[in-house]
Amino acid sequence: MRDDYVERYRDLYQRHWWWRSREKLILKTLRAHQPPGGWQRILDVGCGDGLFFDRLISFGEVEGVEPSAAVTETGPHRSRIHTCPFDENFQPGKDFTLILMLDVLEHLADPAAALRHALTLLAPSGMLLVTVPAFKSLWTNHDLVNQHVTRYTRRTFRELARQAGMEIQGERYFFQWLAPLKLATRALENVMRLQPRPANVPPPWINTPLYLLSLLEQNTWGALPWPFGTSLMVWGRKANS
Repeated sequence: MRDDYVERYRDLYQRHWWWRSREKLILKTLRAHQPPGGWQRILDVGCGDGLFFDRLISFGEVEGVEPSAAVTETGPHRSRIHTCPFDENFQPGKDFTLILMLDVLEHLADPAAALRHALTLLAPSGMLLVTVPAFKSLWTNHDLVNQHVTRYTRRTFRELARQAGMEIQGERYFFQWLAPLKLATRALENVMRLQPRPANVPPPWINTPLYLLSLLEQNTWGALPWPFGTSLMVWGRKANS
């Protein structure tokens, strides 16, 4: 992330309709697939300042890894966060029953290596859950601000999973309603030559309806196998596990 984006990320995560509704969908998915004994040991890769930890703690023991400046020394979960790159040198000495990579892989030059390493840390019966932005045709200035390398489709992520040794157990696009707006935004940015700017929390009269619309999608038409959306969620395990 750009430094100016890191500075406002906490406020965005806590109040912006996109982050709030994405969190709701992730929690709903985790509850649906939680084993009888709970998730027990959870690793959040690219956890930032541990903003998701308050929710994850209800599922099991949580820790994270984050190489960027997003980790503050005074954060409430600082002791749970490894501040180092997520590569083969990250060896926590345990495996995890749940590993999250939430909008992480699109930032990496070698996402297959990161996904492969995550799988080496996954318990045989564990689950890896990934979210990524979807469709290169929806590329906007938002991707530039976030320093994305690419966006994914089901097909391209399946190939990535094959390279890394991940067996996909489920996948779904989400934020379907947002896709036409992203296309319009891309066209407007190209015509007006607009410069990238970090996101802001919209005023309540915009923020609240968009949050509710996103929840409505998740609980109604979003559960159908739509072939599009602005984000993709995939979950699975080690191949041949």
